[in-house]
Amino acid sequence: MTLEEIKEEMKQRRKKKTHPEVLKRGNSFRKYTTKIFITIILTLGVLIALKQNKTFETIFYENVYNKHFNFSALNQQYQKYFGSSIPFSGIVKNEEKSVFSENLSYKKKEKYEEGVKLTVTKEYLVPVIDSGMVVFIGDKEKYGKTVIVQQVNGIDVWYSSLENVSVKLYDYVEKGDLLGDVKDTSLILVFKKDGKVLDYEKELS
Repeated sequence: MTLEEIKEEMKQRRKKKTHPEVLKRGNSFRKYTTKIFITIILTLGVLIALKQNKTFETIFYENVYNKHFNFSALNQQYQKYFGSSIPFSGIVKNEEKSVFSENLSYKKKEKYEEGVKLTVTKEYLVPVIDSGMVVFIGDKEKYGKTVIVQQVNGIDVWYSSLENVSVKLYDYVEKGDLLGDVKDTSLILVFKKDGKVLDYEKELS
């Protein structure tokens, strides 16, 4: 190989190192690594504050656990400044995730208390209507076993008259995910935003 050929090969290697795709991958990796570090720092900051400051601990538990904390608003602020709240969303797929992915289906609907009662099949598997966070699991008077999902759009959806629940408190669920199954042949839904009851006809359309 001649000296000119060696120089040309070295030039080509330098070009490959600065190829746009290589640079793009490097920038993406740095971006996701930064998100992870920011999340870790924020989490550690809260944990340290909870351990060191009793006043902060009282305020934190009062607002997060005892009151209705607005997770969707926090999520929107996080995404505004840092992007997706899940650093590797869309890149790493969870192969163990359930293949259940359905749309809500029912035979008929009728007004019930603040929401609507849907007639469904026996042991109907309830899908999540829209993505959000599970903010309540428990019994509600006149509704029975209830799961409340605070959707990313700020709407709280009550899924009531359940038998078995397939999610845990503060789980992030996506549209179509399995929430649980009904107690008999009825599923009760309530739609609320900022404490106000929404029109279920509009939300189900």
